[in-house]
Parts: sequence; structure tokens; C-alpha cells
Amino acid sequence: MSESAVIAATPQQLFDIVANPAMHPVIDGSGSVRAVRPDVPGRLSMGATFGMDMKLGAPYKITNTVVEFDEPHQLAWRHFNGHLWRYIFEPVEGGTKVTEEWDATRVHNRLALRLMGFPARNRAGILGTLKRLQEITAPK
Repeated sequence: MSESAVIAATPQQLFDIVANPAMHPVIDGSGSVRAVRPDVPGRLSMGATFGMDMKLGAPYKITNTVVEFDEPHQLAWRHFNGHLWRYIFEPVEGGTKVTEEWDATRVHNRLALRLMGFPARNRAGILGTLKRLQEITAPK
């Protein structure tokens, strides 16, 4: 499942935002990413792990591992349940086409996710995240 938007910024500017775990609570359009966990890297890289404080009904903690890193074109991480969150940055006229993907093809509990309202819930969050990326990169 994915959504895209053209954002008036360079691929590198957008990649830098997403590669900074401290920015994830700022750009998260789902409202579930609350804060970075202690000892996260200042910038993501291939194989890096980073933890987040989350809330989806109840608070919880999650650790992600970067599994794709092609600066400034693509960045993805996976967590324990097999979900993959991927960002693709493609230069286009007027800025960058940003595609955020939620890939659940390797998820361990598909039925539970459907019962909880996914992927529709993630689509709304992705659209919110793309909007926040537009807002924080807009000229001031």
C-alpha cells in the first residue's frame, strides 16, 4: 500500500528529514509515533536500529532496523512483525515525488492486522505524513 505526493524540496532535503529519527514524531501523520527511545542514532544508516515510543490505543515501544538505504533515493526499515516502511524520493519538475509505502507482504499476523483496520488506517497516516513533509519543507 502506498501513496505519493510532489513536494517542493530536493530529494536530499527530504531524505535528511526521514533519515533523522528525531523527526519521526514531527512528520508522523498517524499520531502513533510519540518519541524516540534513548540511544537512537542521530542519522539512520544501513543496518541501524532505532526505537520509538508509540501509542495505538495503548502505549508501546518498538525497535526498527534499516533494511534499505540508498541516499538520497530510498530508505526503509522493518520491525519485529515484518512490516516494512519505505520512502522513495524521485526528482520531478517542481520538486520531489515522495512515495511512502507500507509493505505487509512478510507480516506474521495478517488476520489480526485486518481486524484492527489495517491497511486503511495506515493509508490515512501516510497521507498525513506526506502533508506534514510538505508543511515543514515549505518556504517560510
